[in-house]
Amino acid sequence: MNFLFSRLRIGKFSIALPVLIWFGLALTAVLLELSRSSINNYIIFKNVFWHSVHQTDLYAFYPAEYNDLNHYGPLFAVLIAPFAILPDVAGVLLWSLVNAWVLFYAIKKLGFDQKLFYGILLLCAIELMSATHHVQYNPMVAGMIVLSFVMIEKENELWGTFFIAFGFLTKLYGVAGLTFFLFSNHKLKFIGYFAMWLVVLFCLPMIISSPSFVIDSYKGWWESLSSKDAANAVVSVAGGLQDISVTGIVRRITQNPAIGDLIFLAPAAVLFALPLLRFSQYKAPEYRLRYLALVLITVVIYSSSAESVTYIIPAIGISLWYILQEEKTGWVNAVLVFSLFLTSLATTDLCPSYIRNHFVRPYALKALPAFIIWCLLIKEVAFNTFHPKRVYD
Repeated sequence: MNFLFSRLRIGKFSIALPVLIWFGLALTAVLLELSRSSINNYIIFKNVFWHSVHQTDLYAFYPAEYNDLNHYGPLFAVLIAPFAILPDVAGVLLWSLVNAWVLFYAIKKLGFDQKLFYGILLLCAIELMSATHHVQYNPMVAGMIVLSFVMIEKENELWGTFFIAFGFLTKLYGVAGLTFFLFSNHKLKFIGYFAMWLVVLFCLPMIISSPSFVIDSYKGWWESLSSKDAANAVVSVAGGLQDISVTGIVRRITQNPAIGDLIFLAPAAVLFALPLLRFSQYKAPEYRLRYLALVLITVVIYSSSAESVTYIIPAIGISLWYILQEEKTGWVNAVLVFSLFLTSLATTDLCPSYIRNHFVRPYALKALPAFIIWCLLIKEVAFNTFHPKRVYD
């Protein structure tokens, strides 16, 4: 085990093995996709910028350019711009490594000691590789949620609300960071800065397009997401790649696409919110960190748009749950192993194809361990007593 935390010397430089694994797997994944000319998602991403510049519909189908549709907000055009203007090989390499770095940086800023930091990297490395295979934005989304928490912890509401607003206006998951408002010591600043960033970031894409185009694009984005949500329920029962969620598990088992998200989302919201009435626990870092873990898991396991490659986001939450356990009992370790198998390994070639193709994918079982750990976290924040001690700087 100690070998996993060792350092390797490369020329004049020394690098920790977990860090090498983190970036090495990400680089390997994107190089493999480039070798197969399989960067369709990146082509969609870069064209959000070019379609904004040319003011053509961001949510139309362009079969001559790429497969599938864009489902990201107009602000995404600004984020992808530095990569989109590069040749595709350079753009996709840099995009993938920046995604890996943002999440790496966010985890590091949580301030855990080196061993715990490396532990999170190792536990999430396979999920990062899976997301990078599809040149996804999800690692950066996870990083923004974590950074919003970190900044609020450091009483830097200006940047904390920036990451929440940016995540929200590019991919809705980021809005879950509003939970951290409750932990802010400067709530009026939080509200003011968040409102400011919403206005600034809403208008920012107008620099490369026009006000009317951006306003129309936000309307188109809402229509796109609404259509996608309805389609996901139907495709889910056929074992599609979307709706890898708690609701998706039930839809697939019952073969009933009419089961609505609200049936599960409403009670989940109540269970999520009730422990937040324990105001006396707000002073305890371990209580607040568990809510960070809950946010990271919740935004995915109750989303009909959740895909296998989205699980880099809850993987961070699962890792936080594990390292926050004071006693790594046999039960705790068993839950972690179960999670690593079904969440990280079972959808890859490391899992026997029969299990993967006949059980895990058809029934969206990748969501099951995350849901179990979500329930355990709810129990902990609802009933445990946490002491106001520091667990990180």
